[in-house]
Amino acid sequence: MEISIEKGSWKTLEHPASAVRLMVFVAEQKVPKEEEIDALDPVSTHFVARDSRHMAVGTARLTPDGRIGRLAVLKPFRGRGVGAKLLEAALDCARNSGLREVTLHAQVHARGFYEKYSFEAEGRVFDECGIDHILMRLRLC
Repeated sequence: MEISIEKGSWKTLEHPASAVRLMVFVAEQKVPKEEEIDALDPVSTHFVARDSRHMAVGTARLTPDGRIGRLAVLKPFRGRGVGAKLLEAALDCARNSGLREVTLHAQVHARGFYEKYSFEAEGRVFDECGIDHILMRLRLC
């Protein structure tokens, strides 16, 4: 499956990124819409995964302080490497921005996915929007 990653600002990627996030987080995982779209979106770098038909099938963001988040892939495209490409794009962006480390709040079921990229879990599981998460960190240098 051919997947391309588009990198840009919220201004340029708001429509495709929010469409994926609303489908995955709000409709599927029942996260309140007012908690999903937040004040970090306009200041973050966004990534949108597109299939060969140029349809948005996944998204992620990198905040200025190095937090990767809002990584979401539409259900029919999961398990096909889309999440990996989004994560790799965010990590490349972080390295190119001179960040020394990145963090993320991983849903507990996705912990193993991030550990494959050498992220390390820290602390206890916590609730975020009704879903169990764990803080994970990756040193880049």
